[in-house]
Amino acid sequence: MSEQQQREEQLTERVVESFGGTPDPRLKELMEALTRHLHAFAREVRLTEKEWQQAIDFLTATGHITDGRRQEFILLSDVLGVSMQTITINNQAYADATEATVVGPFFTERSPAFALGGDISGGAPGEPCWVEGTVTDTEGRPVPGALIEVWEADDDGLYDVQYSDNRVAARGHLRTDDDGGYRFWAITPTPYPIPHDGPVGRLLEATGRSPMRASHLHFMVEAAGLRTLVTHIFVRGDKRLSSDAVFGVRDSLVKEFEVRAPGSPTPDGRDLGDREWSRVRFDIVLAPAGAA
Repeated sequence: MSEQQQREEQLTERVVESFGGTPDPRLKELMEALTRHLHAFAREVRLTEKEWQQAIDFLTATGHITDGRRQEFILLSDVLGVSMQTITINNQAYADATEATVVGPFFTERSPAFALGGDISGGAPGEPCWVEGTVTDTEGRPVPGALIEVWEADDDGLYDVQYSDNRVAARGHLRTDDDGGYRFWAITPTPYPIPHDGPVGRLLEATGRSPMRASHLHFMVEAAGLRTLVTHIFVRGDKRLSSDAVFGVRDSLVKEFEVRAPGSPTPDGRDLGDREWSRVRFDIVLAPAGAA
């Protein structure tokens, strides 16, 4: 081993040892592992001082653009695949439970409540879409009263929180019926770009990557004794399924959104006039709480 290698390894060892007295064993494990991996990265790529400073500037800019309405650090985690990796680790495969994916930066608390069959669009522009399905556990038993949160971008590629007028649209929550069934009107998902006017957007541009997300509708499903599910469904045939900017697509979550011609009878008798509409079925299976 060369003298240079010895110096580098000894430094890493000293930094790792500095966390040896950490009272919390989990924090100790995290800090020691983080130190080893960060030092190994710097040594592997032979990080220059200029590159180190550029990284500091990038993270500083990421912090500056983050506020109560925009979380650039989550966006950074998303485009690096760290969000999806964390979700994969913490939502281990269990029987036929529905797969999880990223929550994204646009979920909000206190969404409007809707009755079964209600319209969550709230006037958001887009093609009407009938969404229905059931919620069951992995034994096939219906889950009555499950809380379902849904949210999505409008036809202009924006979520309600991205507008400055405090509108609430294309989001809401409802509960399953006694048979575990649910149904509601939304809008047919369309592709849109993640916010790319900040540091993360510049990173994607510099690396030749697209900021576009595949078309999707968000779900969060909660029920007592069962693992909370955060997931999406994606539109079959979307050309962006293989290049989703945040790596959120799972094959099992790609669904057929069946297009219906204007004037076609709707499931609940709603009159849509001369508008085209779509429908999709998404049956959700929840794993037991703590399942591994």
